[in-house]
Amino acid sequence: MRRTTSFVAALGVSVLALSGCGLSGDALESGGGGNCDDAKPKDGPIKIGSADFPESSLIAEVYAGALKAKGVQVSTTDPIGAREAYLKALSDGSVQIVPEYTNSLLTFLDKDAKAKGPDEIYAALLTTIPCDELALQKSAAEDSNAMVVPKSVADKWQLKTISDLAKHANEVTIAAPAEFRTREQGLLGLKSTYNLTPKSFRPLGNPQAISTALKNGQAQAANIFSTDPSITTNGFVVLKDDKALFGSDNVIPLIAKKAATPKVQVALNAVSAKLTTTNLAQMLKEVVVDKKSAKTVAAAFLKANGLA
Repeated sequence: MRRTTSFVAALGVSVLALSGCGLSGDALESGGGGNCDDAKPKDGPIKIGSADFPESSLIAEVYAGALKAKGVQVSTTDPIGAREAYLKALSDGSVQIVPEYTNSLLTFLDKDAKAKGPDEIYAALLTTIPCDELALQKSAAEDSNAMVVPKSVADKWQLKTISDLAKHANEVTIAAPAEFRTREQGLLGLKSTYNLTPKSFRPLGNPQAISTALKNGQAQAANIFSTDPSITTNGFVVLKDDKALFGSDNVIPLIAKKAATPKVQVALNAVSAKLTTTNLAQMLKEVVVDKKSAKTVAAAFLKANGLA
């Protein structure tokens, strides 16, 4: 569901984007507009929601562990679903925090967004999110949408870029989550940016099903997150996004303002300062391939980085 958007004030956006300090202190009180409640945040129980894929649930456990270490009463929910569902849960107060991705969230809220590059995207996002929410510090960890193909398909068609794939559009079935059909970072964007309209689209519910369809020849291309261990495990080829459709997707905590006390902000920003693409991919491998629990993997990361 596309929500009505009131906009956070753009005060200091360029400084925030470069320093990665998040919105806190005076900026917390001055941000916002429209009819949002300007009451200061208060301590209280926090629920952290997540999307319906392993990485999101893993990051939620990392956030929860970091907050527990600071004495915050916190719990995680079962995976909620696609962005439309978990943003609604954040908006209606069912949860107070969700892990998010900068460019995916920006283009979801503003289909006309043109920002490119991590800092520009982050700055644009700060002026686009609803006035009762905050995007805290972006991490160096980046997990972008990727178009991948089996090596056999890449070799057969000599594919290196998404533009190369577009030349074979009438032969391609794309496997992806169902919401990919209607997203700018999906079939809509592939058509407008690359003039790529696939022969068919195969909507599937989770990353494992998508990678299986690719392995079994039920699809010739797929949308998989760039940190997904199935890429390495199966020798899939990631096609270069040569026209920058997908952009930079850095991991951020998205939080309801009423829950964003200084203690909570500091704890979550400390996580962002330590989270990298490399350690996120390694943690995800431990969960998906090695079958460790997300809570166990998150606890080990927090301990190794002095956050627990």
